Amino acid sequence: MDAVIRKILHGTAVLGTLYHLYLVLHPYLPFTFLRLSIFDLTQVQRATHVFLVAFLGYLLNWRWVKKRGAAGSVPLAALTGLVVAEFFKLDLPAGFKAAAGFVWAATMLPCLVPRLMRPSNLVCALLCFLPFVYLVAEYETLIYRAILPEPWDLLMGLCEVLLVLGVIFRLSGPIMPLFVMLFILYNLYGDVIPGYLSNPGFSLDMLLGKMYCETEAGIFGTITGVSLKYLIYFTTLGAVISKMDYGRIIANIALLFVGRSPASPGRTSSVMAVLMGMFSGSGAADTQFVATLTRSLYDRVGYERLVAAGVIATVGSIAYITPPVMGSISFIMVELLAIPYAWIITMAIGPMLLYLLGIVVYNELYVRRRRLKPMEIETGHDFGYFRRYAYVFAPIALIILMIYRGYSINITVSLAALLFLVFAYADPTVRPPLRSIPEALAEGFLHLLPIASAVIAANMIMSMMVLSGLASKFSLVMMKISGSSLLLATAFTGVFSLILGMGVPPIATYVLTSALTAPTIQQLAVVNGIPEEAALLATHMFLFYYAVLAEVTPPVALSAYAAAAVMNTDPVKTGVFAARVAVPKYLVGIIFILTLNGTGLLIIPALQAMPAAEAALAIVQRYLLSGLAVLCLNAGVVGWFCRDLSRGERLLAVVAALALFYPSTPTDALGVLLAAALLLKLWVEARVRARAKAGVG
Repeated sequence: MDAVIRKILHGTAVLGTLYHLYLVLHPYLPFTFLRLSIFDLTQVQRATHVFLVAFLGYLLNWRWVKKRGAAGSVPLAALTGLVVAEFFKLDLPAGFKAAAGFVWAATMLPCLVPRLMRPSNLVCALLCFLPFVYLVAEYETLIYRAILPEPWDLLMGLCEVLLVLGVIFRLSGPIMPLFVMLFILYNLYGDVIPGYLSNPGFSLDMLLGKMYCETEAGIFGTITGVSLKYLIYFTTLGAVISKMDYGRIIANIALLFVGRSPASPGRTSSVMAVLMGMFSGSGAADTQFVATLTRSLYDRVGYERLVAAGVIATVGSIAYITPPVMGSISFIMVELLAIPYAWIITMAIGPMLLYLLGIVVYNELYVRRRRLKPMEIETGHDFGYFRRYAYVFAPIALIILMIYRGYSINITVSLAALLFLVFAYADPTVRPPLRSIPEALAEGFLHLLPIASAVIAANMIMSMMVLSGLASKFSLVMMKISGSSLLLATAFTGVFSLILGMGVPPIATYVLTSALTAPTIQQLAVVNGIPEEAALLATHMFLFYYAVLAEVTPPVALSAYAAAAVMNTDPVKTGVFAARVAVPKYLVGIIFILTLNGTGLLIIPALQAMPAAEAALAIVQRYLLSGLAVLCLNAGVVGWFCRDLSRGERLLAVVAALALFYPSTPTDALGVLLAAALLLKLWVEARVRARAKAGVG
């Protein structure tokens, strides 16, 4: 049985990836005249994608059952039970109600009785065919019945919702499906909520119609389309790189650029994370990759184990904001804001460089304060190795070039993956066995499953928020709390985003904060002198950045858990140290939203809002001052710059950094003066010591 399921899982995953790759070619092939709905219609394409995610998700969990605690499992079963109870109240045949009860039992009863989990996965995998086949058969008329669905529509809609929530629970835990259920119940029982947050309350048949029958709402909406149009291609690219063994080559190239220094392990991790981040866009995966390859280096130099784990967790999360391949949030921004992906790549450069600078400066100051011993990293390679394998960066250059020339992302990334395959089999030193190709295709889809399930959940949440009007109500409440203070509003949103990130992945954090807080922040930014379009871009980049920070912020930080698993450290303590490493990362996201001058860090908003010469000056000024702020803040946190700093000197460095981070002329001047005073004091003391030493000599 196990062998059969494994073959079905592998074969379906390969077919799933090939299906998405075929969608790239389909418009250019002569078969378009056939008008097959799974290839030609957006609604059916998304339904096919969701079906594959759910079906493979259940089969994957059948092979590797993940234990889930009762703390989230019981509430999820109870809340979905409320929806099924409402379904029983509808005027439907008894057989329909019995079928609904059976689907609930198959998807949610294992939450309460874990030993039922494994057999239930096979039942649920088979049940996934029902709503999918029904939608493919009825798609021509189904969309017109969204407001007044028929009995079969209601049953299939409820089945689809329960099956999707069940697979999200199995892949990612109870938090995401609980969020979905809370928003569904808010729409269902909103009329009994007193006060400002009440809503008229919607009938279950209307909610199921919206969730299942509409193309741009519910389960098959625009955000789900992001997984179909973009994410599958990047996970496939990452799997191809891994199976062709190019990860090892990229790691060896990174080792060539670190030099002989006690800071070499941190430098190696930083270079490796950036190089891998250019290809993957997955923070936790990059963290585990870097940790596995560099753990022995940290041990040999003498880093504190928790500091080493914190550095690795922090550098791993940089993959989310490293162009050209970034996390899934960037593609949601493309769809929601209707802007070119090239803009997001350009806007991400500044935050990524400052994030990286913070890590590098922290690492350099730490090893000097600890007076760690230098180490020669022996790779067995010289720079001839880099020249030999420099071609691995050609696909990245291709992605950047084609994106800036306006080609679609799925075509661009598919060509990059094909180029890696050509290189692998053309290079006799690489040339993997042919079975690596289907393995890469299968792995590409299987790696997508937890990400895609979170994307689908985010789409359901967004649809429920739009329907209830909660977003506008929350924005008004936030406006009353913050008054006219943009700084207070951004601080509140940043904390809110970090708290959300404790329970949900970055993509869901971004979707929630963009719906609930973006209108208020954008409005306040306009009041503070930032033009409307520039304020829109800066607001969403701010939310993007803070959603990513949850990956390294305790107590729940996925990158910290990934680093802790390899470094054998406590995950929560690792998260604390990851938060301490490069503390400036928590302030970088605020720079580009507070003032027009601050948008220079993002480049695009400044170019839109100012004349070219003025924008260029603002961009250069903001980069230089922000870099100085990162240096000062890390010096204050670590307590070292040229020598150990006193408490007063550390405080002075921190105050200078905070002044420099706030993008205005008065604070910039204050920050520069304070930083200059500290540097002058250190320089004078160094000269005095040098003269005294020379006199003694």
